[in-house]
Amino acid sequence: MTTYSRHLCSDWTMVDTKEMGRGKVELKRIENPTNRQVTFSKRRNGLLKKAFELSILCDAEVALLIFSSSGKVYQFASHDMDRTIAKYRREVGLPDSSNPQFRTMEFWRSEIEELKRSINILEARQKHLHGEDILALGMRELKQLERQLKIGAERVRSRKRRIVSDHATLLKRRNKQLQEENTHFLKRLKELDDGNTSSRIMGENSCSMLQQRIVEDDLLNETGLPL
Repeated sequence: MTTYSRHLCSDWTMVDTKEMGRGKVELKRIENPTNRQVTFSKRRNGLLKKAFELSILCDAEVALLIFSSSGKVYQFASHDMDRTIAKYRREVGLPDSSNPQFRTMEFWRSEIEELKRSINILEARQKHLHGEDILALGMRELKQLERQLKIGAERVRSRKRRIVSDHATLLKRRNKQLQEENTHFLKRLKELDDGNTSSRIMGENSCSMLQQRIVEDDLLNETGLPL
């Protein structure tokens, strides 16, 4: 005889316990991703098969929708899925899905749920990249994470090398420019020094000629004879 009981675990989560003979199997979330995916595939196929058998054996109208943790959908419908869903909505008093306003609300509700799932996935990936919450990852996920980290680290190193190379090129260009300016200033300074020397020589020659002229004029005045 198979019986089911429900109790609270030490961490305050509800767990179903299935008692079969002497053994007990706790129904709780499977932590290992690989085992969880294998179990999901087996149980999903079994559930779809049971839905099909129920519709055939009992002439029942059956519609089954299954969404995986990644958001992928699986379905079975013995009749038209939309018709069965519309029938269900009428039975439980939900708004008519053919109403444009309802369609708009459903669309945005779906968009919000999709964004929430995307945010959760991105947050989980970010934690994994920081080395957090990786205990539940299998070997395949860990290898993929390691590969992503290697690619990211190589991109960072490549960017650093590029920045250093650009900075070194800029410094070389600036150094060359400073050397050219220094050479130009030295040349200009030499030209100014040469000009000052020439002016000084010309000035000294002019003074000598002037002094000689004065002496000649004095002699001329004293003797009255031309030189």
